[in-house]
Amino acid sequence: MVTVLWIVSLAAIVLLAGVIYQHAGSLRDRKRYANPGRWINVGRGSDLFLFELGTGEPNVIFEAGIGATHLNWRNIQTSVSRFAPTVSYDRAGLGWSGPSRTPRTPAHIATELHRALQRAGLKPPYVLVGHSFGGLVMRRFALLYPGEVASLLLIDPMRCEEWPPLNPRSQSQLNMGRKLIRYAIPITRLGVARLGVNLLFCRARKLSTQIAGAAVPNGHHVLSRITTEVGKMPREVWPAVASHWSRPEFYAGLRCHLESIPDTVREMHVAEPIRAIPVTVLTPGSAAPLTENQLDHIGDRVNQVIAANSDHWIHLDEPEIVINSIRDMVTSTMTQSVMSTR
Repeated sequence: MVTVLWIVSLAAIVLLAGVIYQHAGSLRDRKRYANPGRWINVGRGSDLFLFELGTGEPNVIFEAGIGATHLNWRNIQTSVSRFAPTVSYDRAGLGWSGPSRTPRTPAHIATELHRALQRAGLKPPYVLVGHSFGGLVMRRFALLYPGEVASLLLIDPMRCEEWPPLNPRSQSQLNMGRKLIRYAIPITRLGVARLGVNLLFCRARKLSTQIAGAAVPNGHHVLSRITTEVGKMPREVWPAVASHWSRPEFYAGLRCHLESIPDTVREMHVAEPIRAIPVTVLTPGSAAPLTENQLDHIGDRVNQVIAANSDHWIHLDEPEIVINSIRDMVTSTMTQSVMSTR
């Protein structure tokens, strides 16, 4: 009986220590890594975190992939800020932003982004840049507010035909994602995820992998995919990325995004094409080019460029292609602005 009591007491102490470790770490991370940005209230108790660099016009707005934050753009944003003002941000439920209060579909997200830009005093016209799922958000933004959009750059935008309900075979991927998150949230609250992620970024990868494999089903595979992407990001943002992955709120927000994918697909599958706004689509060499029908569904002024040496993360694999595309759009917008004032 005494042995059982000791075991129970020890377990309680370990769990309490984990909770304290997680809480203290979250407070420290927010103070350390979120200071350069600002929060904009978009209603219903939700604040979006904005990170801005550069001055002038037009404003270049970045929208990240489904599980990514503003940090995914750091290299690109820094370069573009040398010739244009830039804004990256965290969608509700991700990064440093508040929790999501609406389904994570392009229409809701685009509306929140528009409200944030207005309340932050960031005036149009906008050059919109979206990666993967973010490409759908930027398409919806252009459809909702066409008079405020100068041009769009879609970086390997999410293809609706590859996801449920149009492609039921991909449902297993969503199911796996939700299953992993179901495990991730409680272990994050206990500080286990924080310990594993910190070990990973401290180069103790073997131990981190062992923790991931023990704590989460299929954890080794997930960790491998994540580290591949992050390894392409500037090293100085790694600690901030680690802080995001260490928070239960991040996984709750990611779950909301995954649960909304079928509704996102339904919404964008029937979306009308963007009219009279130039759109550039960057397609990686590792994927099949978009067909003429797919491009026509996006808009009536669409140009596709193949990034031959890239995988899905073109902005990380070949950043110069993205930067040059944005530069061309900014120059074109400024030229049109000058001509319209004459």
